[in-house]
Amino acid sequence: MKVLVVGGGGREHAICWKLAQSPRVTELYCAPGNAGIAQVATCVPIKATDVDAMVAWAKENAMDFVMVAPDDPLALGMVDALEAVGIAAFGPRANAAIIEASKAFSKELMKKYNIPTAKYETFTELDKALAYIRAQGAPIVVKADGLALGKGVVVAATVEEAEQAVREMMEDKKFGASGSTVVIEECMVGPEVTVLAFCDGEHLVPMLSSQDHKRAYDGNKGPNTGGMGAFCPSPNYTPEVAAFCEKNIFQPTVNALKAEGRPFKGVIYFGLMLTKDGPRVVEYNARFGDPETQPILSMLDTDLMDIFQACVDGTLDKVDIKWKKGAACCIVLASGGYPVSYQSGYPISGLEEAGKNATVFHAGTKVNDKGEIVNAGGRVLGVTVTGDSLSDAISKAYAAAKPITWTDMHYRTDIGKV
Repeated sequence: MKVLVVGGGGREHAICWKLAQSPRVTELYCAPGNAGIAQVATCVPIKATDVDAMVAWAKENAMDFVMVAPDDPLALGMVDALEAVGIAAFGPRANAAIIEASKAFSKELMKKYNIPTAKYETFTELDKALAYIRAQGAPIVVKADGLALGKGVVVAATVEEAEQAVREMMEDKKFGASGSTVVIEECMVGPEVTVLAFCDGEHLVPMLSSQDHKRAYDGNKGPNTGGMGAFCPSPNYTPEVAAFCEKNIFQPTVNALKAEGRPFKGVIYFGLMLTKDGPRVVEYNARFGDPETQPILSMLDTDLMDIFQACVDGTLDKVDIKWKKGAACCIVLASGGYPVSYQSGYPISGLEEAGKNATVFHAGTKVNDKGEIVNAGGRVLGVTVTGDSLSDAISKAYAAAKPITWTDMHYRTDIGKV
């Protein structure tokens, strides 16, 4: 099969790395890709959000299958457009991807189908949003309705902080149109766990649970990022919690989307808070999470292409999905200053040495005029290792990351330990 993966980050590198192991995949392409992806797939210089160009290229080059990884092209209807020209595509259509593209929609869906989540209200007027914050008090959570690169959520410790977040979203248009509507909800307390699940529109198979670290600095301090590291499985996700989630959250979500005429095929990301009153949904995403994908796919012991095909064909219940024993950890190496401002173009050394003991997934890299791999984004690399236990995987990942360096490189030293 000729397969195209859409995207160019660490998640897409992990997906390409896993697909390259499938005997069914004879030619593998990635658009736009990055310097690491170029080692396992042929990169195509098309922006992930350019739906027309992507579909035209896939058609002209006779792709048999396209895997659309990022949120933006899913929300823009890339899967719909590929299907319209007869190309099989993995990922939800736009009308199902709305569970991530609109937080207001997903909250209404949960309310309608009694899926446990935080108490909330939705606002399109600044004055009413501010009045609600003052009435509720803090801590309180403010969310931009639309897509904001994982940065449109503010957990406000004070009323003033919440008011500032609302003003930045609605008045200053910090996230553009994504912040025209805001969702304000109660601040849930408890361990956070992520569960990704394969879906074929009707059936659902959860992957290993995982936890990621959103804050930029050690001790969960600093601004929110796209994710500074992740590990799987989560010790907090017990068999009892899993049973509750599968019965009351996972399958009811798939059933709800089907009942609404929005059957979901692809990966649903369930962001969960394990509160004292039981698991609650923090958010849905309509795709693989990043960096959770890197450790999760490192633990997968089944042909990923077989799973993707089953999701598209509606035969997921016929696939026996297996996982390795032990645990996996991914340490994200970022550019200094991320997620605010940072410099790119610094040569990266130590990749070959690190690669002897880890799988180093590239997120923001490119090759410069001298043929050197340089940093080209905020999150740059994901050093990922499997181990016999979580502590084993964590210590191995940090040891493997040691040889890697570039100017102003930054990473957290407490992934999996807080």
